Amino acid sequence: MEIRWFRNRYTQPIYLYKEGKDLYGETTSRYVERTELLKDAIGEGKVTLRIFNVSVDDDGQYHCFFRNGDFSEEDITEVKVTATSSDIQIFIHPPNTKGLIMDCHSGGWFPQPQMEWRDSRGEVLLPTSKSHSQDRDKLFNMKMSLFLSDSHPGTVTCYLRNPLTGQEERTSFVLSGEICAFVVQMTAIVT
Repeated sequence: MEIRWFRNRYTQPIYLYKEGKDLYGETTSRYVERTELLKDAIGEGKVTLRIFNVSVDDDGQYHCFFRNGDFSEEDITEVKVTATSSDIQIFIHPPNTKGLIMDCHSGGWFPQPQMEWRDSRGEVLLPTSKSHSQDRDKLFNMKMSLFLSDSHPGTVTCYLRNPLTGQEERTSFVLSGEICAFVVQMTAIVT
């Protein structure tokens, strides 16, 4: 009997069980000591592969090939890796005569999250800029800026949403009348 788990190439297994033995020496190096075949239900035709220390690189298709004598079968399963961060920071730049700039930063997301600003009524506010980068672990780091030109008392919220799980994280900032009044006063003095 042979059970072979592989990603893209049959000849590069991430786990190989053959003739009653786990053949670690023939598996792809980055999966050695990260995978385990659960053998409790082999007699029922169920072969489960457990992957430890999952990373973004583990996202994608996995093939399971089973052979016993002349009988063989292959199945493909899809693994979706997600990461959501609750670390969201809002930075406020000092107001100037034209208004107020707010930045929202968050890192540690996979896949790339949807990101938007909303006002206290839940209405979407158009950002002045939006950017992202990926770190060495391929996690997304997001940044979005918002320019408020008028006095805008109330709450401004930065929302991030994982498109696969629907999990949403947010942080809010309450704009007091004092900040808005300062912007209005600066505009009046310059004009």
